[in-house]
Amino acid sequence: MRLLSFRMLLLTLIFALPAAAASIVAAAGPFVPGTGSPVPEVGDDFEDAEWDFVPNWPKSSYENDKRTRNPGGFSKNGRWFEPSKRGQPDYVKRIETPPGGLPGSEGSLLLRTLQSGIPGNPSNQNQQDDFVANVTRRLGVTIPVYNEPSVVTRLYLPPVDQWENRSGSQFAFRAGCRGLKDGALEEYWPGIFVQFQSETDSRTQQDAAFFVIRADGRGRDIRGPEITQTGWWTLGMSFTMDGKVHYYLKPGVDDLTAEDYITTYMPYSMPCRQFDTMFFDCFNRDDGKSWSTPFVIDDPSLYVIRGYEQLTAGYNRRLASQKAVSQQNVTSAKR
Repeated sequence: MRLLSFRMLLLTLIFALPAAAASIVAAAGPFVPGTGSPVPEVGDDFEDAEWDFVPNWPKSSYENDKRTRNPGGFSKNGRWFEPSKRGQPDYVKRIETPPGGLPGSEGSLLLRTLQSGIPGNPSNQNQQDDFVANVTRRLGVTIPVYNEPSVVTRLYLPPVDQWENRSGSQFAFRAGCRGLKDGALEEYWPGIFVQFQSETDSRTQQDAAFFVIRADGRGRDIRGPEITQTGWWTLGMSFTMDGKVHYYLKPGVDDLTAEDYITTYMPYSMPCRQFDTMFFDCFNRDDGKSWSTPFVIDDPSLYVIRGYEQLTAGYNRRLASQKAVSQQNVTSAKR
């Protein structure tokens, strides 16, 4: 029998599922985001009155001009960071939870942006900034889809008169994933977008708001449910071993249920094999004067159906390593 090449052997080890999981894959179907065990080492509830974000201006804009402008911004609790591709929103502030939020919640996070392109160089085009959860760095491991992860967030939509009056994406809740393509893992970013259609748009001449799902098997955005009320909504995505992403949403802050299911896709026809992170997008007209719509988030959370113990072990190993390095530095300083 011809031996497998090293490359083929490596791919086999990466993508093969345990034999015991074969029947689970065959029976895979949507499951409600929030099922299983919460992973408290990542995500945030914004209840700490001292919660703060250090922006480290100027921010990155690698997507536009190949500049990262390190060091990037970060939250003091280590749970959020500025990505190099687009940079963080210009306004990141813990606020009192808007009315109707989660019971007992006293703090939420307001996200807005102004210079969403290259800092100080307006493009006069729709641009975006990202606010990214520190998942793999904190856990010390990546999360295979075998763990069946899911993410949930509460999102506050302000009154319509506070929305940026332009047609296009206003905000998004997304996941960073890796799908299988031609025998290798490739990044993609499925998500749920808040879309606005302005009466000032000559093509429509009427206001409307709706959700958009990204993406179907051909990479297209799919129009989702109409937004008929502002205030709090609950959004979620779950990831199953058959490589598909499942989308859920509902008005209010109650936990998601099977009745809140919207749709399922295998984005870009690439089976999802790995979950890396969750993040939020702020969109605006990058003209130097138009602030993005003031959306508020609360309790973005990660869950896994299996493998929580391994994730916790990775987190504890990382903490132990940091503690050892810190102690070594203290000892060296005393010499």
